[in-house]
Amino acid sequence: MHSGIGLHGAGVLRRGFTVAAVATACWLAVAAHQAGAQTRPLHGRLFAPIDLGLLEGPDRDLWQLPDEIMDSLGIAEGSVVADIGAGGGWFTVRLARRVGVNGIVYAEDIQPPMLEATMRRVAREGLGNVRRVMGTSENPRLPAGAIDAALIVDTYHEFDHRDALLRNIAKSLKPNGRIGVVDFKRDGLGPGPALEDRVDPDEVVRDAEAAGLRLVRRETFLPYQFLLVFSRPQPGPR
Repeated sequence: MHSGIGLHGAGVLRRGFTVAAVATACWLAVAAHQAGAQTRPLHGRLFAPIDLGLLEGPDRDLWQLPDEIMDSLGIAEGSVVADIGAGGGWFTVRLARRVGVNGIVYAEDIQPPMLEATMRRVAREGLGNVRRVMGTSENPRLPAGAIDAALIVDTYHEFDHRDALLRNIAKSLKPNGRIGVVDFKRDGLGPGPALEDRVDPDEVVRDAEAAGLRLVRRETFLPYQFLLVFSRPQPGPR
């Protein structure tokens, strides 16, 4: 089932360039805003909270394929998961619905306005299983050994201290926990940030290996993005 462009990805492409054009226009507006923003010493490419509405297009489900991503990471009812760089909570609420009342979602971000937007959204939807976490650029401050799956969606290219962040995320995983990294391909198709701001998936793999993680698999079902799944190394036989 996870081959080619995936179950719903084919529908995106059959619609021609309508979805891609709308989404690309949104991301171009974001890029223009960021180009005019004041340069900061760290996280110069952080997504501005004022632009969150640009990520809420009605077509995002069609190309983001959240259910397939959650399936790939084994996220189910009762899972404990983390949304790293939660932003406005678009993925957070979908994770919260998936894990249900017996699960927990840690919504992590380093920008207070993003967490405020996420928690307002969570409250509107009546979800009581989301925990707000204020992280740092190097440490998401998640509980140690508690997480079944940590998800990094569309934000990896913004990270400054990738090795340190991945090491600290790894510490939060259960023995069989997974980290999923989703970001935009560098082929120029579909939505996403400017090409020079995108990250090569092989670079992500190198970062993860430097942080002591191992690549479990590369998924190819997303039309405009890659999905890499990592885990902690399993101890060998004694």
